[in-house]
Amino acid sequence: MSAKLRHIAISVPDVAAAQAFFEEAFGMTKAGDAGRGVYMTDGVMNVALLDFSDDPVPGIEPGHERFLGLYHFGMWVEDFDEAVERAERAGAAFVRGRKPDEPNRYYEVKYRTPDGVVFDITSSGWVGAVRDPGSAD
Repeated sequence: MSAKLRHIAISVPDVAAAQAFFEEAFGMTKAGDAGRGVYMTDGVMNVALLDFSDDPVPGIEPGHERFLGLYHFGMWVEDFDEAVERAERAGAAFVRGRKPDEPNRYYEVKYRTPDGVVFDITSSGWVGAVRDPGSAD
């Protein structure tokens, strides 16, 4: 199994300002809208810039001040079930989400590493990210 890091999510206080920074500083482009922000891409990686305001952040303990910074990372895998089995065997804990019954539908399932870092597993990828640079997908 070969998992590819293709997605990170960053909680920001101002999505438009963060988008402008990523465009100017790194040459990234907007790949699409996210529920709480935007997806940026460099043609391989997808970076979600998200504004949670004062809403709870999935996988983050409630009661903290507003969360800013790296929220989670995402692994694009070939075999979802195998990846989940490996992650759980290594100590990952399920947070939320599920693989849909319909094929070719976007999804991500959140887990937490043994030291508390939230991550996604998906076999459907993210807008603006490619599984293998130089290939068609």
